[in-house]
Amino acid sequence: MKQDVIVIGAGIIGLATAERLLLQGAKVTILERNKAGEESSWAGGGILSPLCPWNYSDDVTRLTSYSVNQFPAWISVLHKASGIDPEYEISGMLILPPYDVESAQQWCSKRKIKIERRGILGTPSTGNNIEIHASSTCDRALFLPDIAQVRNPRLLRALLSRVAQLGGKIIESCTVNTLKTAHKRIQSVISSCGEFIADYTIVSAGAWSKEVLGKHALRLDIKPIKGQMLLFKFDTPPVHNILVQHDLYIIPRRDGHLLVGSTLEDVGFDKQTTISAHDNLLIRAQAILPILHEMSVKQHWAGLRPASPDNIPTIARHPLIRNLFINSGHFRYGVTMAPVSAEILVNEITSAPQPFDATPYQMGWNID
Repeated sequence: MKQDVIVIGAGIIGLATAERLLLQGAKVTILERNKAGEESSWAGGGILSPLCPWNYSDDVTRLTSYSVNQFPAWISVLHKASGIDPEYEISGMLILPPYDVESAQQWCSKRKIKIERRGILGTPSTGNNIEIHASSTCDRALFLPDIAQVRNPRLLRALLSRVAQLGGKIIESCTVNTLKTAHKRIQSVISSCGEFIADYTIVSAGAWSKEVLGKHALRLDIKPIKGQMLLFKFDTPPVHNILVQHDLYIIPRRDGHLLVGSTLEDVGFDKQTTISAHDNLLIRAQAILPILHEMSVKQHWAGLRPASPDNIPTIARHPLIRNLFINSGHFRYGVTMAPVSAEILVNEITSAPQPFDATPYQMGWNID
């Protein structure tokens, strides 16, 4: 395709979409209101799976399952092209009680996904270096051995480098003010750094997508949900598996960093960290890993996720404006869904066949 495309938003979704467009020959300009790759894409944990996938709809897990299968090849290309290792690693995910073992086993069996029951306490059964606590009533966990993670800040740096190598133009500190329309088309994008004209405009502005669309958002339901995270640093990783209990997760990195997250706070566009969230995350993490009582918190930050009903993103053409598209609303799983979301969106633009029925991801506009 030889068209000009404007992508609004330089997070993981916008950058992955831009990369795919560039590979197909498009000329792409990315407008970013802040710094590229420094909003929720950077702030999250990089787990390449829903926390407990059997608790999500097929519309969500269809995206995540298809997408994670693309990660090894994608990471290899990005690493080779940029020289930056995104640290893709199959860590396995240990889900601590309480859990619904019957639902989990049925879901995994139906999809031929490996799942094991494992003892929690002691090194031999878990393969971890330290003692893990979970419950006074249950000493077993569910283990998904094939769950992977990626170090999302490094992934974003590699992807930014790749987009630049392919000829993408990234303009930072550029706030979109108006989408100028006529005859059911975007005529231009008016921003704080000038006016831009292109054949297609794609909104991938995460939690800010509805604000960017303005009156063109129709009844799109995407809003910010704050998530706060804590970071610890060990000399060597104290655990090797991702740990999950309820909505809390603990993620070990190769170099000994350990992430603890995350809160779910409906507080608008407030990105301030809070003492209450810090203390809540710390107490819950210490209950799982008592060794954290001996460690200090190295960093505490917050990000704003683009929340959507039932975690289902909108990846579609605007129902009334033919050259306007959206790729947003991925909530907690933007990194996980990035490759497939880019594929679906670009297929929609080019009228190429979709990998599966994409209708569920076209419903977010709600014009009926």
